[in-house]
Amino acid sequence: MDDEPAFRELLGQFLEQAGYAVVLAADGVAGGRCLARGPFDLVLTDLIMPEMDGIEFITQVRREHPATRIIAMSGGGQISGREYLKLARGLGAHEILEKPFPQEKLLATVADILAAGPVARA
Repeated sequence: MDDEPAFRELLGQFLEQAGYAVVLAADGVAGGRCLARGPFDLVLTDLIMPEMDGIEFITQVRREHPATRIIAMSGGGQISGREYLKLARGLGAHEILEKPFPQEKLLATVADILAAGPVARA
């Protein structure tokens, strides 16, 4: 999930080219609707978005979909991106990525998280 259309589309392309099934959402509200339609193994979420930010979204995912793994991404905002990412980790993000990051880092992080095996579904 990312509110920047070009970045969101680019992430989707990278992941699809690597063989992953991808569903894109512009913000936490749209992401929540996607999650309600079926289980997902992994969610990538930006932290600074309109409607519902990534921090609120992570809290919702942890509560409603505890088996879904989360990668939080941020380039910053009013406070540094690292501070937002630390908060996301504390709320349950499995990994964090500071923007900008290379495609290889994204793909390695996704592969590592998914290789850890399934989380028990609640």
